Amino acid sequence: MEEIDRQIMALLADDGRMSFTDLAKETGLSVSAVHQRVRRLQKRGVITGFAAQLDTRQIGLPLTAFVSIKPIDPAAPDDAPDRLAHLQAIEACHSVAGEESYILKVRVASPNELEELLQQIRAAANVATRTTVVLSTPWESRRPPL
Repeated sequence: MEEIDRQIMALLADDGRMSFTDLAKETGLSVSAVHQRVRRLQKRGVITGFAAQLDTRQIGLPLTAFVSIKPIDPAAPDDAPDRLAHLQAIEACHSVAGEESYILKVRVASPNELEELLQQIRAAANVATRTTVVLSTPWESRRPPL
């Protein structure tokens, strides 16, 4: 990957709303050249989208937790992600090495909602859970080093 593409990706990762004009100024390219490079990065699947970052407290989801899951029956099919996809409170699902099979990042409004979600996770995927509640988040969503 060319260094200029890495620079464009870093700029967009820091500010996904940066205009093509500003990207051109920062990279020393023409606006049309920047536009072509961004489109090419999108077509290649390197840039997968642009999204707003939300303040979860202000939208009523102040409680974040990590839920580790492992199957109750180790011989059961490894289909937990498919079985849990319908639960909107699950923000991310990571397959992991170790005792658990997956770690889920969840956001809910209250401890009671977390308890209900844990019951839904257990029932939907036939798994045991171990939960860690986040007390504070000094930073999150860092861009990868480019």
